[in-house]
Amino acid sequence: MLPRDPNSIVSYPPESLPALPLEQWQDTCTTLHMLTQIVGKIRLELSPLMNHWWQVPLYLTTRGLTTSPMYSGNLGVQIDFDFIDQLLRIQSSSGETRTISLTARPIAAYYRELMDALHAMGIPVKIWTVPVEVDERIPFELDQTHAAYDPLYAWRFWQVLFQVDRVMKLFRSRFRGKASPVHFFWGSFDLAATRFSGRTAPLMQRSHNVARYVMQEAYSNEECSCGFWAGTGLGEPAFYAYAYPQPAGYTEFPVQPAQAYFNSAIGEFVLPYEAVRTSPHWEELVLSFFQSTYEAAATLAKWDRQTLEPRAFVKPDTHD
Repeated sequence: MLPRDPNSIVSYPPESLPALPLEQWQDTCTTLHMLTQIVGKIRLELSPLMNHWWQVPLYLTTRGLTTSPMYSGNLGVQIDFDFIDQLLRIQSSSGETRTISLTARPIAAYYRELMDALHAMGIPVKIWTVPVEVDERIPFELDQTHAAYDPLYAWRFWQVLFQVDRVMKLFRSRFRGKASPVHFFWGSFDLAATRFSGRTAPLMQRSHNVARYVMQEAYSNEECSCGFWAGTGLGEPAFYAYAYPQPAGYTEFPVQPAQAYFNSAIGEFVLPYEAVRTSPHWEELVLSFFQSTYEAAATLAKWDRQTLEPRAFVKPDTHD
């Protein structure tokens, strides 16, 4: 049963996969995207570089999203989105906690309050304030445009991410090779997981409002990725999958389920969220999409699947 604030005007729906029509929360989505970018850039600044930028994503929690612990000198700090209490919570290893209410107000106000809170807690972090991977790139401290926030839709989006995170972790467990964590990238605003063949990839030349070297590090190795996307730019939320480099015949590969298709405009396989949400067996639908698109990449690019895929798990005899 979902926790509820008896004083809240928000009535949370009981569905595990609630309706999430993008046109109903587009403005909130954009504001939340910018807010995760502020928090994500703080994580970028306070975390040592890892391959494929794996130090920068956010992770799902039972209440929202988290940076996980970051460090300023020997002082630890963590920033959490709490979509149940509708708070941004900043906690330090010294025991200090600050909170910021998630409400409808400009990104510039969020930026000032968050940075002031961090500085007051002894964390003198500075970030580059220009958003990335989006067309409208207003510096955070100047952004009076993005100020919408509907707590119900923010909660719904997190609820979808939370359920999909569970299924994606199951899919990730079915691979023995190098694989990313299941993590939320604040640049593209999606939940993602990536499998790797073990081979290097051609140098990535594409970039969209992000430095090319960022893309080249992200796509330095042959991979196939899958995930869930809010759908900005597509017009609807969707599950997606793609391969880099894309092997010959990839776009015509027969993937599952029947509702999935290759979207040539974005160069990815897409499975509309609404088709999944209305299915009585949505987990199996999503897993079939992830598995079949992986098989498209791995089969056509001749991955060493015998090595990369696990044999049947046999529980050891604990009595020996």
